[in-house]
Amino acid sequence: MATKVDLKRELPCYTAKRDAPEVLDVPDLRYLMIDGHGDPNTPVYEAAVSALYPLAYALKFLSRKELGRDYVVMPLEGLWWADDMDAFTAARDKSRWDWTLMIMTPDWITGEMVDTAVEQVAARKAPVRLHDVRVETLAEGRCVQALHVGAYDDEAPLLRRMHHEFIPEHGLTMVGRHHEIYLGDPRRADPATLRTILRQPVAAAS
Repeated sequence: MATKVDLKRELPCYTAKRDAPEVLDVPDLRYLMIDGHGDPNTPVYEAAVSALYPLAYALKFLSRKELGRDYVVMPLEGLWWADDMDAFTAARDKSRWDWTLMIMTPDWITGEMVDTAVEQVAARKAPVRLHDVRVETLAEGRCVQALHVGAYDDEAPLLRRMHHEFIPEHGLTMVGRHHEIYLGDPRRADPATLRTILRQPVAAAS
Protein backbone atom coordinates (compact mmCIF):
# COMPACT_ATOMS: atom_id res chain seq x y z
CA MET A 1 0.00 0.00 0.00
CA ALA A 2 1.34 3.42 -0.94
CA THR A 3 2.31 5.77 1.86
CA LYS A 4 0.01 8.77 1.82
CA VAL A 5 1.89 12.08 1.67
CA ASP A 6 0.35 15.20 3.21
CA LEU A 7 2.10 18.15 1.59
CA LYS A 8 0.40 20.58 3.98
CA ARG A 9 2.59 19.10 6.70
CA GLU A 10 5.74 19.01 4.61
CA LEU A 11 5.66 22.53 3.15
CA PRO A 12 6.23 25.35 5.69
CA CYS A 13 4.18 27.75 3.56
CA TYR A 14 1.01 25.87 4.60
CA THR A 15 1.35 26.90 8.24
CA ALA A 16 0.95 30.39 9.68
CA LYS A 17 0.55 32.09 13.04
CA ARG A 18 -2.83 33.45 14.06
CA ASP A 19 -3.06 37.24 13.58
CA ALA A 20 0.76 37.42 13.48
CA PRO A 21 2.17 38.29 10.05
CA GLU A 22 5.58 36.88 9.16
CA VAL A 23 7.89 36.91 6.15
CA LEU A 24 8.72 33.66 4.37
CA ASP A 25 9.94 32.38 1.00
CA VAL A 26 7.40 30.29 -0.90
CA PRO A 27 8.71 27.75 -3.45
CA ASP A 28 7.35 27.58 -6.98
CA LEU A 29 4.30 25.30 -6.87
CA ARG A 30 2.04 23.76 -9.52
CA TYR A 31 -1.72 24.15 -9.36
CA LEU A 32 -4.93 23.24 -11.06
CA MET A 33 -6.36 26.71 -11.79
CA ILE A 34 -9.62 28.20 -13.01
CA ASP A 35 -10.53 31.90 -13.37
CA GLY A 36 -13.64 33.87 -12.58
CA HIS A 37 -15.10 37.25 -11.69
CA GLY A 38 -17.58 38.60 -9.17
CA ASP A 39 -19.17 37.66 -5.87
CA PRO A 40 -18.02 34.24 -4.59
CA ASN A 41 -21.52 33.63 -3.20
CA THR A 42 -22.86 32.86 -6.67
CA PRO A 43 -23.34 29.89 -9.03
CA VAL A 44 -20.38 31.14 -11.11
CA TYR A 45 -18.00 30.54 -8.19
CA GLU A 46 -19.62 27.22 -7.32
CA ALA A 47 -19.22 26.05 -10.92
CA ALA A 48 -15.50 26.78 -10.71
CA VAL A 49 -15.14 24.83 -7.45
CA SER A 50 -17.16 21.97 -8.94
CA ALA A 51 -14.70 21.70 -11.82
CA LEU A 52 -11.57 21.63 -9.64
CA TYR A 53 -12.38 18.98 -7.05
CA PRO A 54 -13.35 16.03 -9.29
CA LEU A 55 -10.16 16.59 -11.31
CA ALA A 56 -8.02 16.85 -8.17
CA TYR A 57 -9.37 13.54 -6.85
CA ALA A 58 -9.04 11.83 -10.23
CA LEU A 59 -5.35 12.80 -10.24
CA LYS A 60 -4.89 11.47 -6.71
CA PHE A 61 -6.33 8.06 -7.69
CA LEU A 62 -4.27 7.98 -10.90
CA SER A 63 -1.11 8.72 -8.94
CA ARG A 64 -1.84 5.92 -6.52
CA LYS A 65 -2.74 3.43 -9.26
CA GLU A 66 -0.04 4.23 -11.83
CA LEU A 67 2.84 5.45 -9.68
CA GLY A 68 2.14 3.91 -6.28
CA ARG A 69 2.27 7.42 -4.81
CA ASP A 70 -0.72 8.44 -2.70
CA TYR A 71 -1.30 11.90 -1.27
CA VAL A 72 -3.86 14.01 0.53
CA VAL A 73 -5.73 16.33 -1.84
CA MET A 74 -4.65 19.86 -1.01
CA PRO A 75 -7.05 22.57 0.17
CA LEU A 76 -8.82 25.05 -2.05
CA GLU A 77 -6.90 28.28 -2.57
CA GLY A 78 -7.67 31.55 -4.29
CA LEU A 79 -5.91 34.53 -5.82
CA TRP A 80 -7.99 37.70 -5.49
CA TRP A 81 -7.66 41.14 -7.02
CA ALA A 82 -9.56 44.17 -8.27
CA ASP A 83 -8.69 47.27 -10.27
CA ASP A 84 -8.88 49.12 -6.96
CA MET A 85 -7.73 46.83 -4.16
CA ASP A 86 -9.77 48.84 -1.65
CA ALA A 87 -12.73 47.01 -3.17
CA PHE A 88 -11.28 43.94 -1.53
CA THR A 89 -9.71 45.14 1.72
CA ALA A 90 -12.02 47.99 2.69
CA ALA A 91 -15.31 48.35 0.80
CA ARG A 92 -15.64 44.57 0.26
CA ASP A 93 -17.46 45.25 -3.03
CA LYS A 94 -17.58 41.65 -4.15
CA SER A 95 -19.09 42.45 -7.54
CA ARG A 96 -15.73 44.02 -8.52
CA TRP A 97 -13.53 41.08 -7.53
CA ASP A 98 -11.55 38.92 -9.94
CA TRP A 99 -10.29 35.54 -8.81
CA THR A 100 -8.38 32.40 -9.70
CA LEU A 101 -9.29 29.29 -7.72
CA MET A 102 -6.58 26.67 -7.31
CA ILE A 103 -5.68 23.28 -5.87
CA MET A 104 -1.97 22.49 -5.57
CA THR A 105 -0.77 19.27 -7.24
CA PRO A 106 2.45 17.34 -6.50
CA ASP A 107 5.33 17.92 -8.88
CA TRP A 108 5.29 14.28 -10.02
CA ILE A 109 1.88 14.72 -11.69
CA THR A 110 2.51 14.82 -15.45
CA GLY A 111 0.62 16.55 -18.23
CA GLU A 112 -0.39 13.16 -19.58
CA MET A 113 -1.90 12.27 -16.21
CA VAL A 114 -3.89 15.51 -16.23
CA ASP A 115 -5.23 14.73 -19.71
CA THR A 116 -6.24 11.23 -18.57
CA ALA A 117 -7.95 12.61 -15.46
CA VAL A 118 -9.91 15.12 -17.56
CA GLU A 119 -11.09 12.29 -19.81
CA GLN A 120 -12.14 10.21 -16.80
CA VAL A 121 -14.09 13.06 -15.21
CA ALA A 122 -15.72 13.98 -18.54
CA ALA A 123 -16.80 10.36 -19.05
CA ARG A 124 -18.79 10.44 -15.82
CA LYS A 125 -20.72 13.66 -15.31
CA ALA A 126 -18.56 16.43 -16.66
CA PRO A 127 -18.68 19.67 -14.65
CA VAL A 128 -19.74 22.61 -16.81
CA ARG A 129 -16.32 24.29 -16.57
CA LEU A 130 -14.11 21.19 -16.61
CA HIS A 131 -12.27 22.24 -19.76
CA ASP A 132 -11.53 25.70 -18.34
CA VAL A 133 -9.17 24.17 -15.76
CA ARG A 134 -5.46 24.51 -16.55
CA VAL A 135 -2.21 23.50 -14.87
CA GLU A 136 0.17 26.35 -14.12
CA THR A 137 3.20 27.01 -11.92
CA LEU A 138 2.85 29.91 -9.50
CA ALA A 139 6.08 31.65 -8.49
CA GLU A 140 5.41 33.89 -5.49
CA GLY A 141 8.82 33.99 -3.81
CA ARG A 142 9.01 36.25 -0.77
CA CYS A 143 5.64 36.67 0.93
CA VAL A 144 4.00 37.91 4.10
CA GLN A 145 1.31 35.68 5.56
CA ALA A 146 -0.78 35.19 8.68
CA LEU A 147 -3.61 32.94 9.83
CA HIS A 148 -7.11 34.38 10.11
CA VAL A 149 -9.60 32.47 12.26
CA GLY A 150 -13.22 33.41 11.67
CA ALA A 151 -15.62 34.35 8.90
CA TYR A 152 -14.19 35.41 5.56
CA ASP A 153 -15.93 38.79 5.82
CA ASP A 154 -13.98 39.49 9.02
CA GLU A 155 -10.56 39.35 7.31
CA ALA A 156 -10.33 43.09 6.61
CA PRO A 157 -8.67 44.23 9.90
CA LEU A 158 -5.85 41.69 9.56
CA LEU A 159 -5.42 42.53 5.87
CA ARG A 160 -5.19 46.25 6.63
CA ARG A 161 -2.56 45.56 9.29
CA MET A 162 -0.56 43.39 6.90
CA HIS A 163 -0.81 45.84 4.00
CA HIS A 164 -0.51 49.19 5.76
CA GLU A 165 1.61 48.42 8.82
CA PHE A 166 3.62 45.19 8.75
CA ILE A 167 4.72 45.29 5.10
CA PRO A 168 5.91 48.93 4.98
CA GLU A 169 7.47 48.67 8.46
CA HIS A 170 9.65 45.83 7.15
CA GLY A 171 10.86 47.81 4.14
CA LEU A 172 8.66 45.86 1.74
CA THR A 173 6.07 46.65 -0.89
CA MET A 174 3.22 44.54 -2.23
CA VAL A 175 3.57 42.76 -5.57
CA GLY A 176 1.49 40.03 -7.16
CA ARG A 177 -1.98 39.04 -6.02
CA HIS A 178 -3.59 38.51 -2.66
CA HIS A 179 -3.66 34.78 -1.92
CA GLU A 180 -5.92 32.84 0.45
CA ILE A 181 -5.62 29.21 1.53
CA TYR A 182 -8.82 27.71 2.93
CA LEU A 183 -7.95 25.19 5.64
CA GLY A 184 -11.57 24.72 6.68
CA ASP A 185 -14.70 23.70 4.79
CA PRO A 186 -17.33 26.48 4.95
CA ARG A 187 -20.05 23.95 4.11
CA ARG A 188 -19.40 22.04 7.34
CA ALA A 189 -17.70 24.40 9.80
CA ASP A 190 -19.01 27.18 11.99
CA PRO A 191 -17.87 30.43 10.31
CA ALA A 192 -16.29 31.49 13.61
CA THR A 193 -13.88 28.55 13.43
CA LEU A 194 -12.83 28.78 9.78
CA ARG A 195 -9.04 28.92 9.31
CA THR A 196 -7.66 30.88 6.36
CA ILE A 197 -4.03 31.68 5.56
CA LEU A 198 -3.81 35.20 4.11
CA ARG A 199 -0.73 35.65 1.91
CA GLN A 200 0.68 38.66 0.09
CA PRO A 201 3.73 38.46 -2.22
CA VAL A 202 6.21 41.27 -1.49
CA ALA A 203 9.47 42.78 -2.71
CA ALA A 204 11.99 45.20 -1.26
CA ALA A 205 10.64 48.74 -1.32
CA SER A 206 12.60 51.04 -3.60
